[in-house]
Amino acid sequence: MPVLRSVLSLPPSPSLSLSLPPSVSEIASPLEEDRGRARCCSASFYCQILGSLDVWINADAKTNREVILEKQMTGHRVDRSICAWFWDYVLSQGGDSSKILPVIASPTHYLFQIFREGITFLACAQVEMPPLMGIEFLCRVADVLTDYLGGLNEDLIKDNFIIVYELLDEMMDNGFPLTTEPSILREMIAPPNIVSKMLSVVTGKSSNVSNTLPDATSSFIPWRKSDMKNASNEVYVNLVEEMDAVVNREGVLVKCEIYGEIQVNSNLPGLPDLTLSFANPTILNDVRFHPCVRFRPWESDQILSFVPPDGQFKLMSYRVKKLKSTPIYVKPQLTSDAGNCRINVLVGIRNDPGKTIDSITVQFQLPLCVASADLASNHGTVDILADKTCNWSIGRIPKDKSPSLSGNLVLEGGLDRLHVFPVLKVGFKIMGVALSGLQIDKLDIKNTPARPYKGFRALTQAGEYEVRS
Repeated sequence: MPVLRSVLSLPPSPSLSLSLPPSVSEIASPLEEDRGRARCCSASFYCQILGSLDVWINADAKTNREVILEKQMTGHRVDRSICAWFWDYVLSQGGDSSKILPVIASPTHYLFQIFREGITFLACAQVEMPPLMGIEFLCRVADVLTDYLGGLNEDLIKDNFIIVYELLDEMMDNGFPLTTEPSILREMIAPPNIVSKMLSVVTGKSSNVSNTLPDATSSFIPWRKSDMKNASNEVYVNLVEEMDAVVNREGVLVKCEIYGEIQVNSNLPGLPDLTLSFANPTILNDVRFHPCVRFRPWESDQILSFVPPDGQFKLMSYRVKKLKSTPIYVKPQLTSDAGNCRINVLVGIRNDPGKTIDSITVQFQLPLCVASADLASNHGTVDILADKTCNWSIGRIPKDKSPSLSGNLVLEGGLDRLHVFPVLKVGFKIMGVALSGLQIDKLDIKNTPARPYKGFRALTQAGEYEVRS
């Protein structure tokens, strides 16, 4: 296996959920596509997986770069300048890490990066290697830190840098991924809480690492204890989907697809064996599984057979492509003349999903050439921020009228017409419906002392839903 060094570059707050199998070769499917939604870059987390480990956070990725945590893992050091080179590259490409290619060749390294919730994870290697190994490990690091710290931002890392040190020590051994299963790590390293912080201040003992090795480390099911005892005896399965869509200026749906996750919350005693089947599994593409899923039953019968971890975890992710319609429509109209631009945006229901469409929002960036704006709506609230971002919060669409936003934009002097048109980003949420059409057929549970309770729920929300004006 080639030696891998890696770098993590984070600007704040994420959310993720993964688990590395005992062998990298057992990863059931390729790289999880980044589901991050860009926010401002205000912090950076940097680590080298097989040389040194450096963690640094800066208040502004364009100016100050203050190193707050650094740890050398092996004798060979990857110079921190590779991280500075990456940020310079990002700035040269427009400054948006979410739009950067996942694989970049620098003068000295191959770089692999993912972007989630305003955070960029960057890995580097000096020799050619399978990029999935480094990317998968970075996903696990982000997941575990998010799970432990309850989020990921500059203040949380500063307040818990000892735990970050300890976690990285256990997750990596001389540059190679070792223990990345969250359930095992929780037995080895206690998550931070007020009591442990007070005891560390009083006793002077700052370590959270257990003196005993968890039994699961030697088990063939490393994600679960063998003597698990839960009084609730219940399991919940949630279908969580995001719709990505692009509508062009003529109102034609250019792209519409679903990215979905099957999230499970298991509180079952003993060593249960679960089988989850679907009524229409053929619609699924780009499937990706938790390591607990047995791959052969899926290959032969497209059935998910697994022994679940305890608690919440992501069982599977998938994609459903080439959908024909969206639940709502957004129709923008812009006409400009003599230094003014008239804007009108109409929102309505295109295909009724049978459930209430809630939390509808429309957001767009006013062009730089707009000097002032006067916008109003017949439903909801309209806010124009200092950075010229317009937020229209609609909520639910009333039955007696279609929400509309209208107003006038005054252009800067010397401009008669608007030449740069905004892109509208649409948000919505629908409880109780999976718009992909995926249907769960049944969930069978074996090896439980009593009949457990089974719950199912679905949620669809907007992902990257863009309407060109």
